[in-house]
Amino acid sequence: MLNITLYTQQNNPACEQIKKDLDELREQYPHRIIEVDIDTDALLKVKYNKVVPILEVGPYSLKGAVTKQKLQMTLGAASDRKNQLEKLEDPEYKIRVQRGKTVTIGDKISFWISKRYLLLLNLFMLLYVGFPFLAPTLMKLGAQTPAKVIYKMYSPLCHQFGFRSFFLYGEQPFYPLAEAHVDDYKTFEQVTGISDLDNPYSVTRFEARNFIGNEITGYKIALCERDVAIYFAILGFGIFFGLTGRKLKSLHFIAWMLLGIAPIGFDGFSQLLSQFNWEWLSALIPYRESTPFLRALTGALFGLFTAWFAYPNIEESMNETRQYYIKKFAVNEQVKE
Repeated sequence: MLNITLYTQQNNPACEQIKKDLDELREQYPHRIIEVDIDTDALLKVKYNKVVPILEVGPYSLKGAVTKQKLQMTLGAASDRKNQLEKLEDPEYKIRVQRGKTVTIGDKISFWISKRYLLLLNLFMLLYVGFPFLAPTLMKLGAQTPAKVIYKMYSPLCHQFGFRSFFLYGEQPFYPLAEAHVDDYKTFEQVTGISDLDNPYSVTRFEARNFIGNEITGYKIALCERDVAIYFAILGFGIFFGLTGRKLKSLHFIAWMLLGIAPIGFDGFSQLLSQFNWEWLSALIPYRESTPFLRALTGALFGLFTAWFAYPNIEESMNETRQYYIKKFAVNEQVKE
């Protein structure tokens, strides 16, 4: 017996007609109809609203209003294929058939995730970027031990240099190096007394990494300025993507490279290369230290356009996963009956 998956919609004449034609062909081609009403799933309705009915049988599919003759040809081809596979006793075919009849806990978990992946991603990003803000708050409240645990947790994930980090509860939101030439702000060297920070090989950079802050300077966030901007931009896009119904198309790869990768790459690598203290390189790239504004801007651009490039692609993949499980669950329910 053939298993036919039929995506339908109520009060659709074409759907009613194809079901009538299938009923008339049941004796010639014995089959079981697994009907999926697209109105029961918002994403299926968006995807198939203008193309139902959709018939799937084996590797064959038909969309929209079709003639009874074309339907008969498709069922005939599917029936011949099924008989041939059973005659050959194809092991892969047997595995697929058996898998289609069994709904596992893993299937249910995968389906649940496919429907709520965006919420999970947004919650993860909220927690990931939120804990670094909790660390200076705990320091301000005098809870140093849990605060230092957070700093330690994020230490492998970020350089945490004090001169490239935002500060909370102090007289300034940041304390850049003198080489950044940010006017009207005290430098990191001035407020800490740590010097020789323009040398990337200097041991004093470890002091700058370990400097958390104090009552005057405030306490640094456990992620650097650029990382904070990256993750907030990803979180912001994720929320916007959800509020707009997850309908945005993926950003073109070239646009992602130009708008997201190029600015952060130029700002980061030009700074890195300029600080190697190699004479031949210094002649080509003069020493520079990026500013908090540039770090935050390029980080935000990278986070925004990376999320714009990635999230619609994830949504497309999750749509396919949802559709697969909706079909599988429907088949399993009707086979039981």
